[in-house]
Amino acid sequence: MTADLIVIPARFGSTRLPGKPLLKIAGRTLLERVTEVAHAAAEQAGACDVVVATDDTRIAEYARNLGVEVVMTAESLNSGSARAHAAALTRPSLPQRVINLQGDAPFIPAALVAGLIAALRDNDADVATPVYRLDWSRLDRLRAHKLAAPFSGTTCVRGTDGRALWFSKSILPAMRDEAKLREDPASPVWQHLGLYGYRMAALEWFAATEPTPYEQLEGLEQLRFLESGWTVTTIEVPPPQHALSGIDTPADIAQAEDAIARLGDPFPGA
Repeated sequence: MTADLIVIPARFGSTRLPGKPLLKIAGRTLLERVTEVAHAAAEQAGACDVVVATDDTRIAEYARNLGVEVVMTAESLNSGSARAHAAALTRPSLPQRVINLQGDAPFIPAALVAGLIAALRDNDADVATPVYRLDWSRLDRLRAHKLAAPFSGTTCVRGTDGRALWFSKSILPAMRDEAKLREDPASPVWQHLGLYGYRMAALEWFAATEPTPYEQLEGLEQLRFLESGWTVTTIEVPPPQHALSGIDTPADIAQAEDAIARLGDPFPGA
């Protein structure tokens, strides 16, 4: 019996980038890249399974050809967390912890995913998610990117204990006297990586409740937890080498391929 489950939600019907999981980056599909990360993380963590949760037969067939277990979920499910919950309910016994590894984040290191599992095993957080602090050059690039794709990239405001205070598609916090702040090489902005870990009780609560007002405004499902008083802890991680907030537009694919050309391909065996 496995204690934990990594779920990769994968929808075909992305508004901005239809068929996104099957699109290729430097010769390998997004789904291939993400499932490889998930399997490596599960091996590192131990006692952990991997499934793809989808509502599309094309994605299901492709995932099975990759050798990945597939769970078909209802098309009406409106978030990755809801798909993760639906996938968890199909297991022979409910997992204790569920990792929601977004299918459009191909450059998250396997060690980071395994580390999130370890963090949930070692503390009593309801939800855990990784963040990294931006230096000024990364922040400038994020600002420039948002001119073309304003809802790509999520920032986090966090307490000194690592507890998340808020997440936003806007760049938070607002900064007075930025010129003086730039004397410090690290900006005060934390960026969120599209990866969540839940205790099963928190995920079951999420699936049973309606979307909350700020969640709907921002399009960020983690705000449902914050608006309702659950504790979301953030795990500080190093800035990823291939720094992309997610693949949401054709420009993001071009940017990802450029990063691979400059920095190398993190896919094993590439």
